[in-house]
Amino acid sequence: MSNSPLEILHDHSLRITNCRKAVLKIFLERQAALSHSDLEEVLDKDFDRVTLYRTLKTFLDSDLIHKVLDDSGAAKYALCSHHGEESKHSHDHEHVHFKCEKCGKTICIEEVSLPKINLPAGYINKEVSLLVQGVCDKCN
Repeated sequence: MSNSPLEILHDHSLRITNCRKAVLKIFLERQAALSHSDLEEVLDKDFDRVTLYRTLKTFLDSDLIHKVLDDSGAAKYALCSHHGEESKHSHDHEHVHFKCEKCGKTICIEEVSLPKINLPAGYINKEVSLLVQGVCDKCN
């Protein structure tokens, strides 16, 4: 697994920009799902809103981050745990997300997989998500 923003960008064949490096650094430090506004708050106007949106879209399209279900209504994103070149497109994002009621962090629980959902004929599954709410190990 890549450890630095530069390695991750290189592994995903993405152009290295200051915004991309900064956003990845935040995801690596926080180890939790973050919204656009969370990132804006930390970056403190270092980059404009459009640049930040484009960075998130690029990361989504490159399978570097995934959307996270959250009860707040705001779109949140989490860094995929598989950054390496060999697994770049071989994983899915169908795992459990956990939101702590005390600290508000939403994290991916990769160890728990979701059951296979059999849909009726003609339906196409695009995404499955499950949010578990409770108290995280740090707040317990």
